[in-house]
Amino acid sequence: MFHKSCHHYQWHNPMHNSWNNNYRDYNPHYYNWYNTDSNPYGKMKLRDYGQSPLVVNIDQAAKQNKTYRTALWTGKHFQVTLMSINVGDDIGLEVHPTTDQFIRIEEGQGLVQMGDRKDKLDFQVMAYDDYAIMIPAGKWHNVTNTGNTPLKVYVIYAPPEHPYGTVHETKAIALSAEG
Repeated sequence: MFHKSCHHYQWHNPMHNSWNNNYRDYNPHYYNWYNTDSNPYGKMKLRDYGQSPLVVNIDQAAKQNKTYRTALWTGKHFQVTLMSINVGDDIGLEVHPTTDQFIRIEEGQGLVQMGDRKDKLDFQVMAYDDYAIMIPAGKWHNVTNTGNTPLKVYVIYAPPEHPYGTVHETKAIALSAEG
């Protein structure tokens, strides 16, 4: 019934003798060969890695971020930014006409508001650690930190919303840069 071979184990486990054996040199703690600014045992350098391949512990990066906004990766079709929203502060009421947005809360809690008009935010939900928020293009939205610690999030914009390398230390700086 089964093929008889001296290598019968390979039939059950095709990766037993793979074409290249580079996996033997694989170090699971060194997770990003292209990123020389990262340290798997400590903090990584938070900057825009552009269109370079990047593997990152996004939870660690988001929690490490102390700026209002830092672009972490800007590609042709989407962008990842990290944000830290101070206690009682908010992201700021905004709309992106042609950009879908994904926000994930890594630490903290906030009030999510959305609506079709700036003066009518009829969708309101509390969100906490590990919650994801999807915002369709053209939807007015805001997230307000209602907790006792900074709200740590990462945001995915598709297509990219901010210029490559964007770093806004504070919300005031972000507002003045966006005009």
